[in-house]
Parts: sequence; structure tokens; C-alpha cells
Amino acid sequence: MSSAIRAIEADRAALLAILPLLEESDWAQASGCPGWSVRDVVSHMACSFWLAVDPSQLPDPGGLPAERAADLYVEARRGMTSREIVDDYEAVSLKGLEVLAAAESQDFEVPLGDVGTYPASVIPTAFAFEQYVHIRHDLLQPRGPLRAEPPASDELRLEPTVDWIEAALPQQNAALLGRIDGAVEIRLTGGCTRTLRFGDGDVTADITSGADAFVRWVSQRGKWEALGVQARGDRATLEIARQLSVF
Repeated sequence: MSSAIRAIEADRAALLAILPLLEESDWAQASGCPGWSVRDVVSHMACSFWLAVDPSQLPDPGGLPAERAADLYVEARRGMTSREIVDDYEAVSLKGLEVLAAAESQDFEVPLGDVGTYPASVIPTAFAFEQYVHIRHDLLQPRGPLRAEPPASDELRLEPTVDWIEAALPQQNAALLGRIDGAVEIRLTGGCTRTLRFGDGDVTADITSGADAFVRWVSQRGKWEALGVQARGDRATLEIARQLSVF
């Protein structure tokens, strides 16, 4: 079993332990995702698994960008009760784990619209990333509204989460990276020790960041200054690096 599948399983179990503890009023609270409640975020996570298991269970997005399609899916499910949302997430995520585990051994490309095109074996890392971010940084405090012990931000979860970022960032930020004169190097510490390099040519700027902090700022859920990020080099390159965003 891959680290991505094990990470998804671990965060799925952590979320399913938290959700039964919520009061009905908790479900309506605003999450860390602008415009979405706690209910919406959990519903969205279920929808992501439905995309892997059986997309016909969701409304036809009609070619919408991924983030707008996500809004469409969530809107279509706002009549569901909190109990129905939990049951749906629990059931479809279990099926989704089987589909994702099978995908890891497949040799074909998966086109995901504006999200990018990836080998099937990479797709499980997208789910590890999504669960990592939504649970810790959209649902739970301090950025989200819920009080609960967060799942660990350890090597098990961070390695596949960063794998997705490393694969997705060049495709999702092609225009920004095209403006960089040279390359930017990002050194990660804590939970996932790795050096990432984006752009071409000589390194003109380098950034040192904790791995969890990196996930937060590259998903636009935190600023460098508050996260203890250290950056040096060409100022224009660093300003572009601040804008990098992965979903």
C-alpha cells in the first residue's frame, strides 16, 4: 500500500472521528474556504471521491473550471442533512480508496481540465493533499471554526501532499513561472525534507519553509511572514513565488 493511500486512510479516519462530535450549529459555521460552511467543505470532499467512483452522481459541470464546478456540486447538495453528508462521505470515500489504490498501478494519463493532466499513479496524491488541507486548514481552528485535535502533520501525510504540489504546481502556474528570470528553489524542513525547483536556468531566489507551512502558503491559506518562511534573492522572483497556488 502506498504512502498516499495510507495518508488518505489516516485522515479519513481522523475526520470520521471528529464529525460525530459536531453540534448542528457547527455545520453552518463559515469554514476557511470563503463562501463555504463546514457542511459545504465536507460535502465537497465527498464529491471529490464521487468524481473518482462515479461522476454521473454529480451535476454535469458543462466545461466549467474545476473550482467553479466544485461550487456547482456543493450547491446541488445543500438540501442534504448533516447525517446524510457524513454517511455519504464515509461510504463514497471507502469506495474511492479502492479506486485510487487500483489507479496507482495503471499506466495512462488522466486529463483534469484546468487542474492539469497527470499519470493515473499520481492521482491519489491529489486526494491526500485535499484532505490534508481541508481538514487542518479549513475545518479546524485556528483558520477554521472547529475545536478538535488536528490529525498529525507528519511524514505519512506530508510526503504525498508535497508530491501532489510538486506535480501540480508547474501545470497550474505556467503563466507565473514563465515570468521568472531563472529558477526558484524551495527547501522544505519538518515532516518532509525536500528541495523543490521551479523554473529554468540558474537559481535567482531561494526559500526555506517548514513543510506544513509550505502547504499552507502554496494553497493560499497563509502568508510567509506569519509562517516563518525565509526568502532571499531576486525581489521580483520572490514576489512571483508568493503568488504560486495549487489546488
